[in-house]
Amino acid sequence: MPVTGILHTTDGHVTHLTLNRPEALNALTPDQRDLLIQLLADASADPEVRAVVITGTGRGFCAGADLRGGAAAGERVAGDVARVLRLGAQRLTAAVLDCEKPVIAAVNGTAAGLGAHLALACDLVLAAESARFIEVFVRRGLVPDGGGAYLLPRLIGPQRAKELMFFGDALSATDAERLGLVNRVVPDEELEKTARAWAERLATGPTRALALTKQLVNASLDTDRATAFAAEAAAQEINMTTRDAQEGVRAFVERRSPDYQGR
Repeated sequence: MPVTGILHTTDGHVTHLTLNRPEALNALTPDQRDLLIQLLADASADPEVRAVVITGTGRGFCAGADLRGGAAAGERVAGDVARVLRLGAQRLTAAVLDCEKPVIAAVNGTAAGLGAHLALACDLVLAAESARFIEVFVRRGLVPDGGGAYLLPRLIGPQRAKELMFFGDALSATDAERLGLVNRVVPDEELEKTARAWAERLATGPTRALALTKQLVNASLDTDRATAFAAEAAAQEINMTTRDAQEGVRAFVERRSPDYQGR
């Protein structure tokens, strides 16, 4: 049966992935999560796609994993929970981090649990004024998952991360921007327009250079200086073989704007 609850379109080299279960604040079922992972992989591999936007409909961006009839039901066998997380929530976060195209989160409402981590894994985060971020796990007696304990300390440091995870309080969009979790807060009615403008700008950029830049920045958080410098040199070597790099240099010499084709 086809999976419902995820809208996906590609327009002007931008793939838009919209979580569409507003009655459940866009909580993700396992099938929807797996579809989202596949769509991100497809966007990554498709040379016609040069940017991705993830957003939601209604009052929620994503309320996390839909637990009804899932993780809380039935008898567990040792190892089941860890396996489900590895193949599910963690794989979704990795799909965003590993996507070779820039990914923008347009957070239109509540982003809780896995939903918050889905947004924070994105390369750029736009938030509507009404958006909220909630590390909801502690309210359920749970440990953060979906890569939260990896993402948050790298974004805001361990003390701030612990504060959010220990108390589980809702964080307003303005406070999230102040902490560095959000790039920009915009009025609710301007979120879609701003996300589209950012995505269209990225889609006219040197796509392979952006992919390598994303890879370098993400890897730098886990590597020493020598390794990071070596990776940077190798990435620049690879990038100089692309048509866009050659076009960028020609455009500079000829004193004109470059025309990047994403190759």
